[in-house]
Amino acid sequence: MDKAYFSSGDIIADRRADYARMLADGGDYAAAAELMAQALDMAPDWAAGWDLLGTYHERAGQVAAAISAWRRLEALDDEGVFGAQLKLAAHDAGPAGDGTAVSYVEALFDQYAPQFEQSLLGKLGYRVPEILDRMVEEEMARLGVALFDKALDLGCGTGLMGEKLRAKVGFLEGIDISAAMIAETARKGIYDSLQKAELVAALNARRADADLMTAADVLIYCGALPPVLAALVPALKAGGLVAFSLEAHDGDEAVFLRPSLRYAHGVDATRDALVVAGLDILRFETAILRFDRGAPVTGILVVARKPALELTAANDAEAGGDVAA
Repeated sequence: MDKAYFSSGDIIADRRADYARMLADGGDYAAAAELMAQALDMAPDWAAGWDLLGTYHERAGQVAAAISAWRRLEALDDEGVFGAQLKLAAHDAGPAGDGTAVSYVEALFDQYAPQFEQSLLGKLGYRVPEILDRMVEEEMARLGVALFDKALDLGCGTGLMGEKLRAKVGFLEGIDISAAMIAETARKGIYDSLQKAELVAALNARRADADLMTAADVLIYCGALPPVLAALVPALKAGGLVAFSLEAHDGDEAVFLRPSLRYAHGVDATRDALVVAGLDILRFETAILRFDRGAPVTGILVVARKPALELTAANDAEAGGDVAA
């Protein structure tokens, strides 16, 4: 069930909430918020209702009222399914927390799964799998790689990236936080293996078992990049490639949370994080990833390589020679 439509348990409150949704669908967010507040007078412990009230206030430009609603939501939503902490952080009203907001992201994509492809491809002009696939193909040709033994498609979703990778990979594994997304992609028969797991936890359980990893529009939900790379690099074989996308910003901050509740990463900070993680940057490009409410979303697209064993050994030997000298 859509988390936004959980019943309050009060028929009259539910009816007023339904009218509020109709007003919101028509663009009258101030009136929707007023009616939603009346519904919450009858059902004051209804978490989904406070989430809707905050959203209506926000879209009506009533930010202070939205923050107040989300503070009430935060107190009611013990599991963090509605992302109140993120919503407050995006409006400078609290900390975002560390890493992925697991419960929120899982619930978001469980809800989104049935219409995911229609929305992304039909309405938002989503191009990330296509662009990353082209970049990977070009690097395969340059490096003389005919086929990857094993690839991990992180945040595989409904398999849009996996469809591009399938012919390039002997064994293709998909990992996603959402059971509904896993179910959608399982029907396609793209992957040799599918696992429901949070990305960093899944990577921490592995050691050097993949020669390609992809993350198409996934790390935008993970916050800071260095902890992700710290889990990813040990799970990648020597000489293996990683290809991923981020939303980009031009400021000095390494990462910040947008009102969309997706993280944007600084261009320079991303380059630095890759170098510190020990990866060789093969490709580093910016491009329009998709559109959001009619506005283009600019992103960073990366292909990087974990140094091959031969190169690592040579560097170690050179360093040892310098010390001996």
